[in-house]
Amino acid sequence: MSTHTRVRSRGSSQAGRAVALVADVLAFIIGLWILLYLLDANQGNSLVALIHDWAAWLSSWSYDLFSFSREWVQVVVGHGIAAVTYLLIGHAVAGWLSRR
Repeated sequence: MSTHTRVRSRGSSQAGRAVALVADVLAFIIGLWILLYLLDANQGNSLVALIHDWAAWLSSWSYDLFSFSREWVQVVVGHGIAAVTYLLIGHAVAGWLSRR
């Protein structure tokens, strides 16, 4: 393997890891909000409010995709779709970058 190929592979691998890390962090934020909601965390707390705001922004495209009569199901499914999507797409892109 030439030096040029090795450098390109290392760079692609690092980019893949970075993309996977970003996807993991986004999914973690959303998952943390779901957990805080289910545990009935104090939404007046500034950290809880911050996590809620970030999760709401990250999953704004998926939250009202389906409607459920129970609020906890709406939160889990609405935010969960976004978290799973970020993980699937992020890791697919990371795998593609790592193979380049």
